[in-house]
Amino acid sequence: MLGALAGARRLRPLSLLHIDGHSDFRHPGNYDVDATLGAVAGMDLALATGRGEATATEWPGCPVPLVEDHHVIQLGERENRDADFAWPDVNETKITQIDVFEANRSGLSDIIARIDRTLAKLPSGGLWIHLDVDVLDQSIMPAVDCPGSPGLSPNDLQQILQRYTADLRCLGMTVTVFDPDLDPEGVHAKTIVEILSFIALQRGPGADMRQRGVLDA
Repeated sequence: MLGALAGARRLRPLSLLHIDGHSDFRHPGNYDVDATLGAVAGMDLALATGRGEATATEWPGCPVPLVEDHHVIQLGERENRDADFAWPDVNETKITQIDVFEANRSGLSDIIARIDRTLAKLPSGGLWIHLDVDVLDQSIMPAVDCPGSPGLSPNDLQQILQRYTADLRCLGMTVTVFDPDLDPEGVHAKTIVEILSFIALQRGPGADMRQRGVLDA
């Protein structure tokens, strides 16, 4: 995601729709750097918003941060209501947060309305979509490194992705963190393909993001 954002950010300021079962907001301000292996796992949203080591926050030709807090929507967090939530300081930011419990309770129209309000803050900017497939319930998508419950429904996820990949501001999408070793028969890979195929079919022929001169998903 970070490399994709850096490439897109050279074109224009960005909004980020971060769809993930986890906020991925670990940074040196909320964990013991001496007790944790140096890795960007669980850190991508923090790094994208300028929190963390310069190696991954400062990109040639790009301002810091890659995306401003108030231009980010984080959709799908499922651990923020736990007593030991790993990065509670995300709640102190201007990031628009729609956790999975609120999303499933309020429904698709409310999710879209909240996303639209955030995107309206940067009407002439670009939009990047990041999808971590662990946002789906583990009963549907167990082939990920950190499965969990509850999750977004495949239908809601399809509708959200279809709407925002069709937005002319959308510069591309990254899709993570499927683990094929956990899906030797390809059953869960088929679920991902079906979701992405739905988006492509709804967009119709000739609507490929590459026609906008942008990055591939």
